Parts: sequence; structure tokens; C-alpha cells
Amino acid sequence: MNAYKYLLAGEQVFRSYGVTLFVTIIGTMAAILITSTYAYVLAHRKVKYRNLLSFLTYFTMIFGTGLVGFYILIVNWLHLKDSIWVMILPYLLNPFYAFILVAFYRNLPYEIYESATVDGANDISIFFRIIWHVSTPVLATVSLFYALQYWNDWWLSLLFIDNHDLHSLQMMIRNLMGSLNVSSYVGGSTEYKVQPPTEGVKLATVCLTIGPIVFLYPYIQKYFVKGLTIGSVKG
Repeated sequence: MNAYKYLLAGEQVFRSYGVTLFVTIIGTMAAILITSTYAYVLAHRKVKYRNLLSFLTYFTMIFGTGLVGFYILIVNWLHLKDSIWVMILPYLLNPFYAFILVAFYRNLPYEIYESATVDGANDISIFFRIIWHVSTPVLATVSLFYALQYWNDWWLSLLFIDNHDLHSLQMMIRNLMGSLNVSSYVGGSTEYKVQPPTEGVKLATVCLTIGPIVFLYPYIQKYFVKGLTIGSVKG
């Protein structure tokens, strides 16, 4: 209990919570919108270059980018260093999650699209008024995957965030595991001194970090198995 009081008395845990909540909520909403629309393009049989786009998506899933090129792109070209958006933009489109949605869209009857087209609906209306609503289970599953990815990520913070005010919860845990002055860091100060943190503060920080995800999962669990099943690739 003293460890929780010690953490909550400082400013850093609240700053890190705010950063992580913003990144997770905004990132998940933007990622599911971009991924679902892109997957619909890949699954649509009337899109001319869908096979080429599918190959490029699969290629990026197998062969990732190099760290040096990725760092130069983010820092020198996009100028996103020490920006909260650097923890959101790189994860907006995951190829694996996109292919889960593609498999689901391809199992939908094509007559849905044809009947809506006859009624005068365009592709945007068809997707958001029809496809989006029938895709709730698989979208909920992919949203959970994205939320976990954003919530648990510390790699982007380690690479591109030097300002401790923008440290996420996972980056906060990593810093507490290192040789930092606990009182200085938890209090929100940048004056770090070598002083190993106590085990109680470490464990209390971990418990505070996993709390929201633990409470979120039961609400999405009813869609989880169904979403994976209907979005799986059938042989």
C-alpha cells in the first residue's frame, strides 16, 4: 500500500497514464479505420490492382524495414521526434490484422454489394452503412489487438522520446527497472541519479499499468473467439 501511495503522490504516473490513454484510444480508432478500409479494398473483386496491393502488403509483413532507415524517416524526414504522434503513426496499418479482415470480407455474399449498388449506393456508403455493421465481431477482435499493441509498446518511446513528460507507462516501467533515482523520476523531475529502485515500487507500477486492460478484456471477450473464427483463412 505504501508503494501505491508513493507512486500516486508523484506527477509522472499521471503524465504517463495520460500519454498512454491518448495513444491507445486515438491510435486504436485511427488504426481500425485505416486497416478496415484498406482490407475492404484488397477484398473487393472489382478493384483493379488489388493483387498487387496484396503482394506489397504481404511483402512488408515478411521483410520488415531496417532500423537505421526507419529512424531516419521518422526523425529527419517526418520530424516526429519528441512528438506524441510518433507513438501512433507507425502502427496504423498492421498487415497481419489487415489479412484477417480481408478473409472476413471475402466470405461475405457479393450480392450485398450488388443489391446496394442497384439502390444507388456508392462504395463509401456500402462500407460504412452495411459492411461496417456486419463486421462487428472481427472489428472488435482486431481493435483489441491494436489496443494491446499500443498499450504495451515501449520501443517507439525508447527510440524517439527524450522528453520525460511524453513517457508512456511501459517506458516508465523500463526506466524504473534501470538505475534511476526513483524519487526524482516518479516526482516528474529530470534530474536522475544512480539509485536502484525498490521492488515494491516496481510491482506497484506494473499493477497500475495492467489495470485498464484487465477491465477492458471482459467486454470484448464475447466477440473474440467469434471474430477469430469468421476472420480466419479457410483451406
